[in-house]
Amino acid sequence: MSEWPTIALLCGGPSGERDVSLASAAAVRRALESAAVRVVQIDVEPRRIQAQLAESGADFVFNVCHGQFGEDGLLQACLEASGLPYTGSGVLASALAMDKWRSKRLWQAAGLPTTRGRRLRRGEAPDPLRISQWPVFVKPNRAGSSLGISRVERAEDLGEAMARAFAVDSEILVEEAVLGLEATVGIVGERAMPPIVIRPHRLFYDYEAKYLADDTEYLLPSGLPAATERRLQELALQAFRELDGCDWGRVDFLVDDRQDIYLLELNAVPGMTDHSLIPMAAKAMGWSMTELCLEIVSTAQRRWNRG
Repeated sequence: MSEWPTIALLCGGPSGERDVSLASAAAVRRALESAAVRVVQIDVEPRRIQAQLAESGADFVFNVCHGQFGEDGLLQACLEASGLPYTGSGVLASALAMDKWRSKRLWQAAGLPTTRGRRLRRGEAPDPLRISQWPVFVKPNRAGSSLGISRVERAEDLGEAMARAFAVDSEILVEEAVLGLEATVGIVGERAMPPIVIRPHRLFYDYEAKYLADDTEYLLPSGLPAATERRLQELALQAFRELDGCDWGRVDFLVDDRQDIYLLELNAVPGMTDHSLIPMAAKAMGWSMTELCLEIVSTAQRRWNRG
């Protein structure tokens, strides 16, 4: 008989990251069931979520819903109302992590290094942008998986990129590009995982490079100097704590040619697919996918038991 609770595995949902979430759920379900954990998979319907949870008979929730109504605090609020313990950050931390602009404002206030840019709301004129350095990245403020993001090399292409981002969110960011490497650090509990450097064979690390391409390189070991790796791990933990993150997450960075580091964002519900970075880092630590998933559950259980 399993010592583990019956787990409701939340996935799918209405966001643009639905397919990624379903792939994450398939991997997590295989891992948990291999340890004799009873898993009830739920394709989340926002208007029925309370009934879905009640019908599942679950004692605990493992959330792998990515994006809107999954990672933005709304699902977390529903889980709080249900009284069921769940993996991952709470309402406020999830909402902040999903909001790139507001999370960066908090990190800046704490003295942490971030990329520079400006937020625009739909309907605002782009005239005051006064971009002094190209290229720039234009991205939705509250979306993941690189949905709606563009790298823009010249002013005449800015309008099209903004329209693409506004199709995803009513707020967008226009950020100066940091030319260098993209790196990421996973977090489980109080532990920073080994940094991974990402080398896409595309203009940047877009949706296709993340989930579809077979030629994206993931360097682990990262190849970065040991001091840079340590600093990435320190900054990841600081950024995670500053937003009051819980249990697990992943912090993304840019590293320039001088080894200066810039925070990009916190992923409160990272991908768990076969292309995903948390399982990759776990493997480098000697953890199987099953051990990783059980560690996430155990970390969340301990937190909930402490009250």
